[in-house]
Amino acid sequence: MKKQLFYLLLAAGVLSACGPAAPQLGKDSVEDVIGAMTLEEKAHLVIGTGMVGTSGDSTVIGTTKKLVPGAAGTTYPIPRLGIPAIVLADGPAGLRIDPIREGDSATYYCTHFPIGTLLASTWNQDLVEEVGKSIGNEVLEYGADVLLAPALNIHRNPLCGRNFEYYSEDPLVSGKIAAAYVRGIQSNGVGTSIKHFAVNNQETNRNANDARITPRALREIYLKGFEIAVKESAPWTVMSSYNHINGTYASENTDLLSTLLRDEWNFEGMVVTDWFGGKDAVAQMIAGNDMLQPGRANQYDMIIEGVKSGKLDESILNRNVKRVLELILQTPHFKEYKYSNKPDLKAHAAVTRQSATEGMVLLKNNNETLPFERKVRNIALFGCTSYDFIAGGTGSGNVNRAYTVSLLDGLKNAGYQIDEALKADYEQYIEAENKKNTPDSSQPFSRFMPVPRPTELIPTTKVLSEQVAKADVALVTLGRTSGEFVDRNVSDFELSEEELQLLKSVSQAFHAAGKKVVVVLNIGGVIETASWKKLPDAILLAWQAGQEGGNSVTDVLSGKVSPSGKLTMTFPNKLMDVASSTNFPMDARANTDVRNKEDKSSSVKNVDYTDYEEDIFVGYRYFDSFGKQVSYPFGYGLSYTTFEYVNPSVKVDNGIYTVSIDVKNVGKFAGKEVVQLYVSAPNRFQMNKPEKELKAFTKTKELRPGETVTATLKLNTTDLAFYDEASSSWVVDAGNYKFLIGTSSKDIKAVLDVDVVSVVEKTNDILKPQETVNTIKR
Repeated sequence: MKKQLFYLLLAAGVLSACGPAAPQLGKDSVEDVIGAMTLEEKAHLVIGTGMVGTSGDSTVIGTTKKLVPGAAGTTYPIPRLGIPAIVLADGPAGLRIDPIREGDSATYYCTHFPIGTLLASTWNQDLVEEVGKSIGNEVLEYGADVLLAPALNIHRNPLCGRNFEYYSEDPLVSGKIAAAYVRGIQSNGVGTSIKHFAVNNQETNRNANDARITPRALREIYLKGFEIAVKESAPWTVMSSYNHINGTYASENTDLLSTLLRDEWNFEGMVVTDWFGGKDAVAQMIAGNDMLQPGRANQYDMIIEGVKSGKLDESILNRNVKRVLELILQTPHFKEYKYSNKPDLKAHAAVTRQSATEGMVLLKNNNETLPFERKVRNIALFGCTSYDFIAGGTGSGNVNRAYTVSLLDGLKNAGYQIDEALKADYEQYIEAENKKNTPDSSQPFSRFMPVPRPTELIPTTKVLSEQVAKADVALVTLGRTSGEFVDRNVSDFELSEEELQLLKSVSQAFHAAGKKVVVVLNIGGVIETASWKKLPDAILLAWQAGQEGGNSVTDVLSGKVSPSGKLTMTFPNKLMDVASSTNFPMDARANTDVRNKEDKSSSVKNVDYTDYEEDIFVGYRYFDSFGKQVSYPFGYGLSYTTFEYVNPSVKVDNGIYTVSIDVKNVGKFAGKEVVQLYVSAPNRFQMNKPEKELKAFTKTKELRPGETVTATLKLNTTDLAFYDEASSSWVVDAGNYKFLIGTSSKDIKAVLDVDVVSVVEKTNDILKPQETVNTIKR
């Protein structure tokens, strides 16, 4: 391979020296540049240059592997045509590159911003766009061209290992938050890659799993967020997912990548595979998957042979090459931007700290336990995670940061006192436990996989008595970590015996003395809360807030910031209450070796294939439609203040509905409120529609006590459509619709009756299941 490249480049150099000047990208038309390219150059351009640290047929085939050390991938340069290499890098919570470089005394740390779920929980598109601007600045100043984010797959089941990267169980929230994130990043002149397109909702056997799903569920739930992001933010690239969709790899699926994405949605950017995704390079080219990353030598061979044999028409390859070149033309590397390697990390840390506070969700606050009263100075700090705070998840969504502020440090920074003896006990215990929980180096990509957390330390009766005597309040942190390559297991959803014992013993001891108990949840995904939420006086869902996490949590606990986050998913009473739980892997087997443990002669349910039998009834659409009780509903979140909703109204003009309502702060604290507009359609039972669906949302500015603002929400008539498979059309039924304005899917403050006319929009009849999917009905 190396010898072949040498002679290729040598021949190109001789030709350029003897013949007329070759066209140059940016000076000549893209078509002229393509016309001057050899078949070999075209094949190289649509394949990445390999990935450091991999083996087998993943050998690096280019020379750009150290352009930005630690970046996920690069493209192939063709200097004679003025085509530079560009850099693609992870990830959703901040740029992921190597912080230490061989022979270089400088450090290249990046800012670890809050996880995607927390950002979505702000329901604040302007804020997310500002976070995106900060992330994009680091992408630019560290020399990358495209950030491989955001990830907006649906929270189909609480056990998905990468839910922390994803936004919501609802496609509207997912799409709107993703669009804001993309706009922010791309304002820096760097690109994004919305992923994983599509239906990548489990990590178990993700490279081969077949998602068997109806066209209606695809379009209404799993594709809608991508459609919103494409149309509202024009991402530079879309990343195809690993899995099959109804029998065909996503990266080889013409219906998905060409008919839907380009013909129906008018996407004009480039499509890139997820790393090592798909099998057939020729099929990927034909489908419209323009770039294969990180690049393997056999893919080059397949494309060359495909063109020579006629299996791959060279005009198709030219089409893909054109899209790659059009991407390169936009990039900092093409524009020869002189990146500094010195982004303003201090300023970005401030953005992280502030944005995280707005996505934290106050789940419980009996008798105004929070914010802490001014007299609270001494805090009994329990829970291993209080001392070893979790910034975010593992895998490509991780960030190599300079530090993480623990809750211990955040409280101390704010002037609170923590008992030194209790601190010493925890630190000694955590150090010993962490030595037991080292990554399994025998597993491929083990460095990217989550490591077990320490078993919870149970305080003795003596320790509890001492802490009750010294402290003004008890604070218990529970932690969960998850990440790429493996789904969570059932025991990770439930509290362990040790965690329950800790909560019970601390609550009993402190309540006996008339003192309060606060629980902080430093988690990346939903856990069971129904059985224990009665124990503490307050529960703050802090999510995973990035590197400033301890400071952000303290800002909320202390009252410096009033919580305004709302849940973007439902917290069920029990895991098996979730509609998808019978069609989801429950045993957290790493996808890298799961098939080694199975009989490969037959297909294994939820491993080789997954039936999406819940259809469109995901999250609150299921719980509300089937009358299921939940622990905390979608859209829920408390505040330190109280809001009053008055004067609802709706106007319609040329198919656009404008809904308004006055929101007044009638409490004692300043705060922000999320206003949610749900719609309940006619013919719900006949057409198997959900009881209600979120159709718009907005967040108010911070309102002072007594201040009123008019919240305005807009939607189009077409936003009310359901997908009719029989006619392959989006259909708005004529009739009376209920517009429901609320603070959650369960707490509706006003109802407006609206008469709507029928609308029908025809689509392509595509993406049909090859196997029967027995979907649930109302």
